[in-house]
Amino acid sequence: MGDHFFSAEPQSADVRRTVEAQIWGRSYVFTTATGVFSRDRLDIGTSVLLRSVEPPSAAGTFLDLGTGYGPIACALATEVPEATVWAVDVNTRALELTVENAKAAGVSDRVRAVLPDDVPEDVLFDEIWSNPAIHIGKPELHKMLLRWLERLAPGGTARFVVGKNLGGDSLQRWMTEQGYPCERTGSAKGFRVLRARRD
Repeated sequence: MGDHFFSAEPQSADVRRTVEAQIWGRSYVFTTATGVFSRDRLDIGTSVLLRSVEPPSAAGTFLDLGTGYGPIACALATEVPEATVWAVDVNTRALELTVENAKAAGVSDRVRAVLPDDVPEDVLFDEIWSNPAIHIGKPELHKMLLRWLERLAPGGTARFVVGKNLGGDSLQRWMTEQGYPCERTGSAKGFRVLRARRD
């Protein structure tokens, strides 16, 4: 079986390349590699999320859940100089790339690229940003989302982008049912942009 981007230790050869992206009016050049999500470009879902939502307006502690090679984490840290951004992924190659890309973007002091279990238990998040790994299956997806939604600070928000045909509307309902009121704030190219909150 070949690698999935959610494989913990990709077995494919580590072939690097660079991709260019425009995020919130700034130009970035990211290093990507085989064995990580969307290695050839900034994926459409993440692009829709970042075009649909303005960057945070205040400092805080942010989570980029399923960071991949780190475009969201790097952009958040660049736009909010006082922020601390936890970039979480199960893929160790992705985390290595996130460290490299944060350094290239000049934000390595504020981007913490770690495995899920390496986030200290007492850390709460003012905002969560994610293009979640829908393909891990609904039970695992729900388990993952609840784990991190429970870490939202009071009044915190979580922003997700999910394909409509991959259950974006049902996921919106599910989060509301779990006690995290969720609304759709955008829709483009077959993707739903969702905002959940912790009251």
